[in-house]
Amino acid sequence: PNVPVHSLAARGQTVNWYIWGGSESINSYVDKFYGEPLKERYDITLNRVPLADTVDAVNQVLSEKEAGKDPGAVDLIWINGENFLSLKQADMLYPDWSRKLPNAKLVDWENPAVYLDFGAPVEGYESPWSSAQFQLIYDSARMGEETLPRSYAGLLEWAKANPGRFTYIAPGPGAFQGTRFVKGALFELSGDAKQWIAFDQTLWDQWSPQLWAYMNELEPYLWRKGETYPKDENELHSLFANGEVDFTITQAIAGAGPLISEGLLPETARAFVFDDFMIGDFNYVAIPKNAPSKAAAMVLANMLLEPELQAAQILPENGFGLGFGIDVTKVTDAAAKATLDAAAQQLGDAATPASDLAGSLVGDSAGEYQTLVEEGWRTNVLIGP
Repeated sequence: PNVPVHSLAARGQTVNWYIWGGSESINSYVDKFYGEPLKERYDITLNRVPLADTVDAVNQVLSEKEAGKDPGAVDLIWINGENFLSLKQADMLYPDWSRKLPNAKLVDWENPAVYLDFGAPVEGYESPWSSAQFQLIYDSARMGEETLPRSYAGLLEWAKANPGRFTYIAPGPGAFQGTRFVKGALFELSGDAKQWIAFDQTLWDQWSPQLWAYMNELEPYLWRKGETYPKDENELHSLFANGEVDFTITQAIAGAGPLISEGLLPETARAFVFDDFMIGDFNYVAIPKNAPSKAAAMVLANMLLEPELQAAQILPENGFGLGFGIDVTKVTDAAAKATLDAAAQQLGDAATPASDLAGSLVGDSAGEYQTLVEEGWRTNVLIGP
């Protein structure tokens, strides 16, 4: 790229970071941990632009392309999955920058979970920020660990034995956690997550009827008999905190910790995983081709990978709680290593044990399945049989 990856070109610039705004704690984390140092160190102003759904930023860039608007309004997008694919296919991503960042040497670019984003090759168009993995949360004051379901099959049995005590988020745009829950069931029913990495219509036609059959068998045992579903994780958290249901969810590697810190869940909340098919992935930042302040966007993307800030992002009290975007074994600086180790040690009882997370981890499926799952669920489960 002809924009230098250093701070001189970026001085005095404003970086317009378009970012999902659905979590208050993440919003304040971003302002404090990136906004303040960007200003102090580089004289860059962070303009955080909160979105209801990342697709809003994608549509903005696509409509700018249509109108021939260059420069546009967006410098950096927190992105992954089908949104990344849309911009890549539209040729609206700035190319060949992410591996040239000074901190790119800390990223494990050989890991398929890093170099593939929902099955689409990253190819230098985006840089990782953090990692996440689907987990369930229970209240240890109400339930013993030995009674927890450890598979989707086990969950169905549990729901039948405890009618009305489980529900999940309605899958759909802006509610990817609900979509991810349903995809995990698809993986378990079909017995293999890897076959879903590349899109295959025949495979979908083979297994989707069994997926809807499972979801429909579960439905009458759900909270309110599945007549209504929580629309987002905040609604599910409050049902759990009020004692209406026995499980909520998180994607945070810190487990229930950040939600306890925010006062959203009781102190006794604990995260756990099934034995397999718990979908995890990396999330990224990307720079649109028509970004007005590319140098500032690269300075911010590089800052996201700094070991000290990577350590800060996993700590529950900081309110972000997602996992490392870097490979900690690639960090050679002793002080930085110590900071990362100390952070990992601090997660405590509210987090799923790291070995459980690793043992159950599977990657997400090709981007095309996202819409098939969301629309199929609406037709076959919400409205259907």
